[in-house]
Amino acid sequence: MTATRPPTAEPAGERGSLAGLLATTRAVLLDFDGPVCDLFAGTSTAGVAARIKRRARRYWGPLAPEAAACDDSHDILQRLRDMYDAPAPRTRGRRPLVVAERIVTRQESRAVRTARPAPHLDDLVVSLRSLGMRLAVVSNNAEAPIRAYLGKLGIEGEFAGVFGRDPRDARLMKPDPDCVVRALECLSLPASQCLLVGDRVTDLKAARSAGTCFLGYTQDPVRAREMREGGANAVVSSYDPVIEAAGTLRPGPPGSGSLLGQEVPD
Repeated sequence: MTATRPPTAEPAGERGSLAGLLATTRAVLLDFDGPVCDLFAGTSTAGVAARIKRRARRYWGPLAPEAAACDDSHDILQRLRDMYDAPAPRTRGRRPLVVAERIVTRQESRAVRTARPAPHLDDLVVSLRSLGMRLAVVSNNAEAPIRAYLGKLGIEGEFAGVFGRDPRDARLMKPDPDCVVRALECLSLPASQCLLVGDRVTDLKAARSAGTCFLGYTQDPVRAREMREGGANAVVSSYDPVIEAAGTLRPGPPGSGSLLGQEVPD
């Protein structure tokens, strides 16, 4: 989740590279929590993880130390999957995995009702679509809450697809590139012509595994440095320089305003 602190200035060379990066991009893949919205507004998900662990103990008994110590709603999905896959004296049923997925999806469905969109998201969507770029969401969140949120904002139609967490296998969450690969297959575009926008190093790792370019979106200077050192094509703390760069690529004056009533190429 993106930290809510004042934006930091991007290096001048990086600002100049954004136009070049966008010029070779035919599709932009946005992570959801952070790049699209502030899903949990800084609220801990430890309570959700604790509920999942209580339910899992009913079926499996004592949890592995890694699972017992986990206090994040997404991480606990992976820790339980690790337990399910690990050798055990008796076979473990899938029921805790199903219950955990259901609990986390409900949590996300509640969160999108009050989630705040990323600043200037609407302008970003207009700018990218006006350049003929296709958009998709690639996320560790469940797909139904993402679609509900895009519909709430009135921009669901601007996205070619939503590729969220595989409810059957938590191992496929980023940094695994599964959701990115599914998006690329749907778009029928080479990975090299797609740009993934993410706010975590796990997003960067997924982008590198899938072969896409990567734009870091974070106001955390430590995370920004990690992204640059990890090979990000660029890192920004707001969408302003991205929108400005997109404006330099349009043949006419930069577009503005809401999406309503605007024509954008497919």
